[in-house]
Amino acid sequence: MKILTVIQARMSSTRLPGKVMLPLAGKPLLVRMVERVKNAYLCGTVVVATTTNKEDDEIEKLCKTENILCFRGHPTDLLDRHYQAALYYDADVVLKVPSDCPLIDPQIIDNVISFYKANANKYDYVSNLHHASYPDGNDVELMTFTTLQRAWENATRQLEREHTTPYIWENPFLFRIGNILWETGKNYSKTHRWTIDYPEDYTFINAVYNELYNKTVHFNLKDILNLVESKPEIFHLNSKYAGEYWYKNHINELKTITYKQPIATYA
Repeated sequence: MKILTVIQARMSSTRLPGKVMLPLAGKPLLVRMVERVKNAYLCGTVVVATTTNKEDDEIEKLCKTENILCFRGHPTDLLDRHYQAALYYDADVVLKVPSDCPLIDPQIIDNVISFYKANANKYDYVSNLHHASYPDGNDVELMTFTTLQRAWENATRQLEREHTTPYIWENPFLFRIGNILWETGKNYSKTHRWTIDYPEDYTFINAVYNELYNKTVHFNLKDILNLVESKPEIFHLNSKYAGEYWYKNHINELKTITYKQPIATYA
């Protein structure tokens, strides 16, 4: 089983341009992100998939400097970018991990892959997002190449092309959908924001790295939870954006998502 983990990245982020190059513990955020993903035992081949836009030459240059695989594809059609990367690397299974998750826990990646490998004859797509339960910023989506190809051939709506997987999880009668929930039984997906879209998110993530990275490069989800519990001032650095998701602007187009803006609370 050839597993390809794709980290999608670009310089022209709408809300926080150049966020993948922001410094974390002496290296660009993207490098730290790849570092964490590669700590997963089952991640297979890890590649950064960026665009063919001139501004993303900087990402390709960084990848060469850091000995990271880089694939360049369509600027806005991420479904095509993932599909072409999967073709190029002859993947049987593709993982989609966005580059705005520099605190992702490698064990969560392994959990999703392990579940799929144990149930490969039962599922076409497995994620930890439908429904989400882990702290936001631990996003993992897995799909077979056949599933990705079918979506690539049939998806027509802009949001389906731009966000890669909606065609799959919006069609549970066409695809066998699996979901991983946090083993604790808790749901921190709308209260603990560990992703990066806003300057406050970077302030939070940078504070976590400053506190934990020099103590242990391989700090995990539990370490971060212990930190924000002991230092709630760090938790509150970006808590006003807790529960903010990309699909809030597409809620009228989606069949399977109900968007509600929750009140951010510290648990």
